[in-house]
Amino acid sequence: MPIWMKTAGLLVASNVFMTFAWYGHLKNMQHRPWIVAALVAWGIALFEYLLQVPANRIGAQSLSLGQLKIMQEAITLTVFIPFSIYYMDQPFKLDYLWAMLCMLGAVYFIFRA
Repeated sequence: MPIWMKTAGLLVASNVFMTFAWYGHLKNMQHRPWIVAALVAWGIALFEYLLQVPANRIGAQSLSLGQLKIMQEAITLTVFIPFSIYYMDQPFKLDYLWAMLCMLGAVYFIFRA
């Protein structure tokens, strides 16, 4: 399996944990003190880092730092949009599409030869 594919797979999994750590408490822990939400988020974020750190180390073997960062941001948006719509019950907005198109432009420019 190519390095970029291993990296992307680990970053997708990492971003699922990251998104739940950052935003999941807004749905599930509204009536809890913020410190409880923060501690739960840190617990979830541990799994994010257990995937994200190896992803970046693997990716750094053949990708530049800029490429790793843009890959991460594109994956973040790709994970966030379905999370926002399906888990957080937010309405779909065309702004998500425009943001993704801008991100695809960033991917193009950072990965072009």
